[in-house]
Amino acid sequence: MPTFLRRRVENGSLSGMANSYPTIIPGLRSPAEQIKGIVWFGRMLDKIRIAAAGKLPEGWCPARGQNMKNSFDDRCCKFLKIDYAAIEAETLKGDKADEQLLEWAFQQGRKPDEQEVEVWNGFMMKRGWRDNGTQRLNERLAEIGLPPGAVLTMFEFIDLDEGKIQPAK
Repeated sequence: MPTFLRRRVENGSLSGMANSYPTIIPGLRSPAEQIKGIVWFGRMLDKIRIAAAGKLPEGWCPARGQNMKNSFDDRCCKFLKIDYAAIEAETLKGDKADEQLLEWAFQQGRKPDEQEVEVWNGFMMKRGWRDNGTQRLNERLAEIGLPPGAVLTMFEFIDLDEGKIQPAK
């Protein structure tokens, strides 16, 4: 484990996500990809499946689901008013497509209206841009050796970190 990562684990400040750059994980979609108009949900399902196959980086496990308050998985579950363990179990049954899993989530929790989805997507897609997530975004950029402003949002950082986009020049 790199020294900076070990220090952050030891002092409890690690979000659980740092890895070598880029982090290439086959089958893991961009956070901005939508299932029935909702960002992040599909990525959360991908992470469930990839973790079950033993292919999710170990450092990501602490931030999965609702283990870490205000992680994107946690926020998604709160938005839909579902329990992560329940969606994980339903996903791992393997008998539903992603759209069906979202419908299942609506039935178990709630189905947000069009305006709520617009606000959710806007918040998630802009997280880290001029808000209280900016410092964390800049820390994540520094972890992979890039300056502040290389990307402007956490979604962009995730895509950058996973080799889906290149940093701004």
